[in-house]
Amino acid sequence: MKKALLVDDHPVIRAAVRLVLEREGFKHFYEASSVGEALSILREHAVDLVVLDLVMPGGDGLELLGRIKASDWLCLVLVFTSLDPLFFQERCMRAGAMAYVAKTNDLNQLQKAAHAVMANYTFFVRLPSVSQDPRQRSEKEMIDKLSNRELTILRYLAQGMSNKAIAELMHLSHKTVSTYKTRLIEKLGVNAAVHLRDFAVRNHLI
Repeated sequence: MKKALLVDDHPVIRAAVRLVLEREGFKHFYEASSVGEALSILREHAVDLVVLDLVMPGGDGLELLGRIKASDWLCLVLVFTSLDPLFFQERCMRAGAMAYVAKTNDLNQLQKAAHAVMANYTFFVRLPSVSQDPRQRSEKEMIDKLSNRELTILRYLAQGMSNKAIAELMHLSHKTVSTYKTRLIEKLGVNAAVHLRDFAVRNHLI
């Protein structure tokens, strides 16, 4: 009996994913709306497939991917998210995901991905070539050089979260988050923290 864990903070999305997976023969489902809930379920139950959103309260999907890869859990991961594959698909591949489907696609793509993954194939989209605009190309290169944690903190800062809120969410010290912010300003070549949001919006990171 195939079992799946659906990790998404939107109940409607989880319900839609469940219907798709039922057509692929899944009979048993666990659901989590946060990284913490997902980890608790994975520690207690064996699942065949994890369908994972990257954007959730209480943690980051990339972090969960890394935890799964480092564990001995024998589950496959299909990323189903609103984030642009141009910046996140390759990271997910490196972190062990078997498939990446953007939520802008219809659910047939999700079903095709689930079918491929359960047959032990990968399912990733063909990415467009990077724009020849020198600024866009150089910004893509800068983003690619960020660590997963740097990218996560950049997204939180761009969403207007305070250092204190980010520190609590990611279980870091306030000083550590402040150091990351300074490092991001330097690495991305912006003049001040306020411009991090402009950078993130321009590159579809939020």
